[in-house]
Amino acid sequence: MDFDKAISRSKVVLAEFYASWCPHCQRMMPVVAQVTELLDGRVPVVKYDIDQNKGAADEAGVRSIPTFLIYVDGKETWRHSGEIDGEVLLAKVESFL
Repeated sequence: MDFDKAISRSKVVLAEFYASWCPHCQRMMPVVAQVTELLDGRVPVVKYDIDQNKGAADEAGVRSIPTFLIYVDGKETWRHSGEIDGEVLLAKVESFL
């Protein structure tokens, strides 16, 4: 699925940009998995490995990883780069529902 379709497929979408070799990204993987589980399908979570999705990373203006973005109606409404507490991330996503 291309980036524009992915961020527009639902009213609210959480996108994560990461790299498999990034230690901060590796620490966030179980956190993102838990947030995804707690969202229980209410919000799609799309993940982009920047090494395999350079175009999407460029389009989103990602300059550091991990980067988390929330899109509402296909428009970026929130961005965070670096590690983040799972409860904070979940609360932020839910605040847009």
